[in-house]
Amino acid sequence: MAYDLEEQEQLDEFKAWWALHGKKVVTLVTVLVASYLGYQGWHYYQNQQAMKASTQYENLVKLDITEAKNLKAIQMLSADLMDKYSSTPYAGRAALTAAKANFQANETKSAKAQLEWAAKNAKEDAIQSMALLELASLQVQDKDYDGALKTLNEKHSIGFDGLFADLKGDVFVTQGKVADAKKAYKEATEKLDQQGHLLKFTQHKLEALGN
Repeated sequence: MAYDLEEQEQLDEFKAWWALHGKKVVTLVTVLVASYLGYQGWHYYQNQQAMKASTQYENLVKLDITEAKNLKAIQMLSADLMDKYSSTPYAGRAALTAAKANFQANETKSAKAQLEWAAKNAKEDAIQSMALLELASLQVQDKDYDGALKTLNEKHSIGFDGLFADLKGDVFVTQGKVADAKKAYKEATEKLDQQGHLLKFTQHKLEALGN
């Protein structure tokens, strides 16, 4: 194909530019394509993991945690979810379920370990907050009041502020710290669900401490 003079000049300029920058362009395109494929592959992997975890979690929640015969199965399924699917929301939920089952079976040490795992690794803020609250409750039961207060001071979802404050009040009462208990209960009455049944109990506890 014949080119006129202007086209030939443009072609020569392009060839000269390509000679200088062509390798860089090819490298850049290769990197972009690889990054895109990697991104798509990662999302495919994540989706596959989520689907597998969902199926396993469904099997887990079908088991009645109050039935002693189900304990081993619950422990195995939850451990598998926490180990293989920790990047999914189901792992944190499984840890909570296993903690409840272990508590029912008086395996408090295992229950605490799973709650600690959920508090640190759960992908959902609500699950992390629930784990912290339940862990603090177990610490109170074991009379580890300083540990419970430390747990209750951990970062948590704002929607749990009232529950955390209420339990703090209980801890302070047990320690004989009346002023701190009043402050905690007062905060709880302000942040608990104003239509919830727990609010009345907290108000009674506050009133029982006197003015």
